[in-house]
Amino acid sequence: MNTFIRYILVFLFGGALCLPAQILICKTKLTPARILTGYVVSGVILGALGVYGPLTELFHSGASVPLTGFGAALSAGVRRAVDEKGLIGALTGGFSAMSAGLSAAVTLSVVCALIFRSKRKR
Repeated sequence: MNTFIRYILVFLFGGALCLPAQILICKTKLTPARILTGYVVSGVILGALGVYGPLTELFHSGASVPLTGFGAALSAGVRRAVDEKGLIGALTGGFSAMSAGLSAAVTLSVVCALIFRSKRKR
């Protein structure tokens, strides 16, 4: 497949994942935190059912970067760890699969908190 067309498909799929969230933010009273949590949970469910893996192979970062991709990666890590370590893998698999992303998020949050100051409420 042509590289340019692949980029377009990745962009369109990522946008198609984000569009329902934006509609929910604009048209409902759901908080962004609830919508984002729903996306992670739906990614876990789709990953556990084996639906999200083929989407990631086809659309690459268009499927793996949004929060649904995070949830699917969590479920894949749990599945792998349960196969290797048994029931304890259900508790450790998600963290080991996503350790780099979680570490980066925590580290960058601390760096931003040290560099920037929050605005005072008036």
